[in-house]
Amino acid sequence: MAKGEDELIAWIRSRSTSAPSGLVLGPGDDMAQVRAGAGGLLVACDLVMDGVDFDSAVHTPRQMGRKAMAVNLSDCAAMAVRPRWALMSVALPARWTMEQAQELFAGAESIAGEFDCRIIGGDTNSWDKPLVVDVTILAEPWDGLNGPVTRSGMRPGDALHVTGRLGGSIWEHHLTFTPRVREARVLSAALGPDLHAMMDLSDGLSVDAARMAAASGCGVELDEGAVRALHREVLREKRDDRSLTSHVLDDGEDFELFFAVPEHASDRVMACRKEGITCDLRRIGSAIAESGVWLKRMYGGRERVEPRGWRHFREAGGSA
Repeated sequence: MAKGEDELIAWIRSRSTSAPSGLVLGPGDDMAQVRAGAGGLLVACDLVMDGVDFDSAVHTPRQMGRKAMAVNLSDCAAMAVRPRWALMSVALPARWTMEQAQELFAGAESIAGEFDCRIIGGDTNSWDKPLVVDVTILAEPWDGLNGPVTRSGMRPGDALHVTGRLGGSIWEHHLTFTPRVREARVLSAALGPDLHAMMDLSDGLSVDAARMAAASGCGVELDEGAVRALHREVLREKRDDRSLTSHVLDDGEDFELFFAVPEHASDRVMACRKEGITCDLRRIGSAIAESGVWLKRMYGGRERVEPRGWRHFREAGGSA
């Protein structure tokens, strides 16, 4: 692999025509060096695998590379911070050609470039197993904003909102979504400290709402009518015998923003459409003192929502 690795690294380096601000040393040395701003660095990583997060028999290397980077950029959106640099490590199938490897990196590079984020290092290897990609992303707080938004600040009485549409992501959305980095920045700028909590919906609304509730020490009550209205149109054509509500709650891989604001700030959320947010913005429920996630039925009554979205190790008996 040594010769092929050197060739691939040289190709990656050749695509960097100028050094972004804050980058001291880029690809080519044993380590990269960045200059951190006054707000410090935020770090996240996500690992994606062929057969789990995409299917190389159907999806192209460029699509797979794009998704590997996009899920990390979505973490930056979740905390309303600015993605700056990324490290990308890959275990390539031994049968892959140099062209396939280059396409993988090009896919990652393309979506990173949309947000002025640069791949500055990583590692490459090959083996006789399916593709594995691990991306580590480094981010900074946006200048002039309040800093990272956590998932633990939701309070009883808060209004809960979602960007975009949910459900049916298996029909290509999980490969083509655009991380809500820009939308998160607009929300943070418009709402300031009233943006109490936020996260991205990666594993399904039922799972991620439960995570925000647990982190915040309160509960969530979702309005069934509002939840159903979130569905992607593709579900009307291709869904199985599950209800639209079930798909919206449990399909996962939506990568939309789920966030909490005080009741008095709910109108300001909707006003963000005038500030550059073009996707849907919908209120879907409220934070409550009672723990857990609850669904307020359209025709009366309420019931507890069990988290049935994507949870790693569930089949093996572990926990997410």
